[in-house]
Amino acid sequence: MVGRVLVSSQNGTWFFSPLSSLSSRSKHVKDRFHFRQNPFSLLSLKSAMLYSCRSQLQSHQEQSTSAEPFVLTTPLYYVNAPPHMGSAYTTIAADVIARFQRLLGKKVIFVTGTDEHGEKIASAAAAHGSSPREHCNVVSHAYKMLWKDLDISYDKFIRTTDPTHETIVKEFYSRVLANGDIYRADYEGLYCINCEEYKDEKELIENNCCPMHLKPCIPRKEDNFFFALSKYQKSLEEILSQNPNFVQPSFRLNEVQSWIKSGLKDFSISRASVDWGIPVPNDKKQTIYVWFDALLGYISALSQDKEQPTLQDAITSGWPASLHLIGKDILRFHAVYWPAMLMSAGLRIPKMIFGHGFLTKDGMKMGKSLGNTLEPNDLVHRFGSDAVRYFFLREVEFGSDGDYSEERFINIVNAHLANTIGNLLNRTLGLLKKNCHSTLAVDSNIAAEGSEFMNTVEELVEKARAHYDNLSLSSACEAVLEIGNAGNLYLDERAPWSRFKQGGSSSEAAAKDLVVILEAMRIIAIALSPVIPSLSLRIYEQLGYSKDQFDTMTWSDTKWGGLKRGEVMAQPKPVFARIESITEGEAGGETTKKVVKAKRIPQSQGVAEA
Repeated sequence: MVGRVLVSSQNGTWFFSPLSSLSSRSKHVKDRFHFRQNPFSLLSLKSAMLYSCRSQLQSHQEQSTSAEPFVLTTPLYYVNAPPHMGSAYTTIAADVIARFQRLLGKKVIFVTGTDEHGEKIASAAAAHGSSPREHCNVVSHAYKMLWKDLDISYDKFIRTTDPTHETIVKEFYSRVLANGDIYRADYEGLYCINCEEYKDEKELIENNCCPMHLKPCIPRKEDNFFFALSKYQKSLEEILSQNPNFVQPSFRLNEVQSWIKSGLKDFSISRASVDWGIPVPNDKKQTIYVWFDALLGYISALSQDKEQPTLQDAITSGWPASLHLIGKDILRFHAVYWPAMLMSAGLRIPKMIFGHGFLTKDGMKMGKSLGNTLEPNDLVHRFGSDAVRYFFLREVEFGSDGDYSEERFINIVNAHLANTIGNLLNRTLGLLKKNCHSTLAVDSNIAAEGSEFMNTVEELVEKARAHYDNLSLSSACEAVLEIGNAGNLYLDERAPWSRFKQGGSSSEAAAKDLVVILEAMRIIAIALSPVIPSLSLRIYEQLGYSKDQFDTMTWSDTKWGGLKRGEVMAQPKPVFARIESITEGEAGGETTKKVVKAKRIPQSQGVAEA
């Protein structure tokens, strides 16, 4: 019998009514059947068994194919407003991970994109006097331009307004419907327009305000289609208990387990009041809920190069994702809703979901009302992509909240990139030019004989690799920077400038010292290339390599011994200019500082804008 289930958000009560009785509202109430439990709970065991069988079959099929690609995703960013620093932070981190995996020789599919449907998009477009499509085009383009400025090396950029995506969403919806996990219901509750979801009253703060957006949720009643999330309660509990690495960091896993243990409720996956979206296949008067739509972008992106894309094409092109990288505010959608949706469609779940923290500015939450927003375009144009990428990856422990202050930004970037790395390279090349005609006297392996410095570098490289593998990106930066610190100490202790003056064997030893330092710089360039790709290229070019050689290097090239006798280094030029902060004047005892940008020099000449 086909029927409609009525759901009350107040007490979790279920009602079932034959569709034939819907012609009369009074008759509908009279004929309804009352369920205290989810009527779909009896289907859970069957669904779990079906999923297990499908998974075993897929596992067997995958064993007969080549190695899986490393599929990495950022969220699909909502285009109700231009990109902000939070979006940039996630994407920079994802790019670092993608570049590191490529250095390991893996085939990487790095997916990013924009989420372009929903009520907020239509409202934002109307506020700017444009159509939703025009609005989406403008903001999506802004994301692409920012990613270019930040040296983001994505492989796929998916827009949820792409026809390819709509095809995949409709096919996925039909699979879930055929599995019995979509049903129709009337829903009445408090709705947050900014979150685009219904809220339980216990989640809200004073005056029924959303705790995230601090705006009142509005009462709304709709005839919607629902996804039977509660059916997958036990399956999700088992996934988390059997695979504790599924959600990272570990304290995020605790949050997800708490949500699931408190009891899962089915959620609405359509909107009757929203026109800007993908039409529901079995009811053109409704559109698919923005999250049910957007999450599938991770899959539809894999089929972008297909003329007639299908869900199966997308799956065989790289699914499941190796890593979903997200902000902690959207953890519930990715760690609870998404796996259940995938299980319903008979698809494998992603291997890991990593939820990072929020950014603050000068210790305060950022917001337009506070006048302290942090604009990524402004940062990258003032300081360059390397400085922005390095600061946020080095100074924010990945997974936790982090803070930005301009003073600390300038101090860290100058100390680490300009002084520790840039100055070490520049003064070493200067000595080489003055005393050795910019030519290496010996192989780097011979130069390091009897020195503990080579062992120190090799140990730090291994530490950096382990930290990259564990997504401890700040620690990876720290380990590589320690190579620079050790190099500066080595150079100061050995004082080759004095030995060259002594001549004879002392001069020969000094020439070896320079080779040792330059080999360390070569290794630094490779090991930090995921974080600061442009600066690493400039270092590599100073060491006499071409861009093609830089683009084809792998992590194995961090092994000591790359530089050889007779190789000629480039003329010494600064690879990173200091950011100068000068005092403009004094008023009332307070000094006003102005950041002075370094002169822009073409990249091939070796200086970044700072």
